[in-house]
Amino acid sequence: MIQYLQFTQVDRLILVNPLLIIAISLMTTLAMGQAILDPVLKVKMTQSDSHSICIQVASAGIVETNAQSTKVEKGITVYNQLTKREQTRGLKTKNYLQDRGIDYRSFLIAPVIISQVSNADIEALLLIDEIVAITHNETYMLSSYLSVDNAVDTRDPEEPEWGIQKIQADSVWSLGYTGQDVVVAGQDTGYEWDNLALKQQYRGWDAQTGIVNHNYRWHDAIHQINPLHNDTIIDDNTNPCGLSLNSPCDDHNHGTHTMGTMVGSDSLYQMGVAPEALWIGCRNMDRGYGSLETYLDCFEWFLAPTRIDGTAPKPWLAPDVINNSWACPQMEGCNTANFSILDQAVQNLTNAGIVVVASAGNTGDDCSTIVTPAAIFEKSLSVGATNEVDTLADFSSRGPITVDSTYRMKPNVTAPGVNVRSCVRNGEYRVWSGTSMAGPHVAGAIALIISANPSLRGQVDALFDLLQSTAVPLTLNDHCEEQSSPNNLYGYGRINVLKAVEKALLLSNVEQQSPDTNNLKITPNPATDKIQINDHAMNLLVTNTLGKVVANSTDAATIDISALQSGTYILTVIDTDGRVRSSKFVKI
Repeated sequence: MIQYLQFTQVDRLILVNPLLIIAISLMTTLAMGQAILDPVLKVKMTQSDSHSICIQVASAGIVETNAQSTKVEKGITVYNQLTKREQTRGLKTKNYLQDRGIDYRSFLIAPVIISQVSNADIEALLLIDEIVAITHNETYMLSSYLSVDNAVDTRDPEEPEWGIQKIQADSVWSLGYTGQDVVVAGQDTGYEWDNLALKQQYRGWDAQTGIVNHNYRWHDAIHQINPLHNDTIIDDNTNPCGLSLNSPCDDHNHGTHTMGTMVGSDSLYQMGVAPEALWIGCRNMDRGYGSLETYLDCFEWFLAPTRIDGTAPKPWLAPDVINNSWACPQMEGCNTANFSILDQAVQNLTNAGIVVVASAGNTGDDCSTIVTPAAIFEKSLSVGATNEVDTLADFSSRGPITVDSTYRMKPNVTAPGVNVRSCVRNGEYRVWSGTSMAGPHVAGAIALIISANPSLRGQVDALFDLLQSTAVPLTLNDHCEEQSSPNNLYGYGRINVLKAVEKALLLSNVEQQSPDTNNLKITPNPATDKIQINDHAMNLLVTNTLGKVVANSTDAATIDISALQSGTYILTVIDTDGRVRSSKFVKI
């Protein structure tokens, strides 16, 4: 009998009441206005007069990009277009809040405004014609989760972890592909960046100088204690890391464990699927409790990482793949009234060339138990959990997706998620089970594929297809599914990253497309020390053929390339009006 190990709050083993799903999906439209009022918030309004709310405003929320563009071009285009839209959308709502001296935060990645308001303010806001819906934004404690003892460790420490061997990641390493030049990211309970299994892979750490720089590598979305913890910042029970952190810290262990499965490696264990990939991170939960706002905050930061103080966003420093081993259940305020918010965030990240991996959830083994963001969305690469003999874990949530009435097939794939060892804080290790453990295997696999064929960087659909088409097809004699593949239990099957890499290597390894457009002229070309463009620009970026930024200049028309090795490069120009143009040049 398999023993399932230490589920935590963030693994989301929730006992979902189908009647709750139905009730929440029945939104209330007030007769005086067109905006939808979340039923959860409507009940809260009878209990108190102050609420944190999420206001959805009418806007073209998704930015489309050219599928053949480079990842850098896609990221800049999405960020610039969303920034431009933000200047004009939601103006009536913002004016209402400003006139009354009410603080608010407006997001770029989805047309959303977060604010703390009274019942009277909610009633007034519902009458503003640009507002689509108003929902509750608050954290909630989970009703239940499974926690049992750890299993006995019988593995040879010189061998890679069983999950790595099962998906044949170690065979990919033998080909020379270990995730080099790829950036993975995670939003979770934080990360112990100086853990010996993770320190060398942290993008903020320079091993040669011994200097660490957290700008553009770390963001903290936790700025206040969750009131349901019933503590304060000065009590003994306070968050062990603190708030609004300037450097990575893990207040729970879950985040460090998931990052270890993506990139971890030390003298004791080979636990990370892509041990030479670099990582960046965002804390979206206070000891395992998040909110719609904190999840959205991290998604927005990944689109264009910033300095620690939130300034100078740089979309060209966005990660290649984001792991999301969390869920936003209805008891945290996510429901059919606001699913579209996180869905738009995922779509914009996808169009920016970033793969969004999402754990399917631990509410199996009933049918249609994948019910929470971000796993329910079409553009998320949703992951179920398997054991060492490729049997679907009892806890792994099943499809199809019925909570939003789409009936789409989920999960996309499955990966090892039972008895998975990884690093946690203070140099320790834990063996845990959950789809939270399966998702990082897939994020690491994406890093291996990109390191094998860098022309696939930013090509999200192609990366989806590679993992799905090479997965090991699996079926199960289960009440939820017919005996065929793909299905709503395993998706396309358990991933095999060796087969995916082999297929990626067979693809035409053409450099990422970068058409010469809009009369962008680089002189001289070929060049030796400097290149110049034919007009002024806000930013100049030089990327190599792997898609890595190797030089940049701001507010200039000239850039120094003397330190670059000989070869072909791509210059991306961001004009002062936000237009993005690219062209190739040769350094000699």
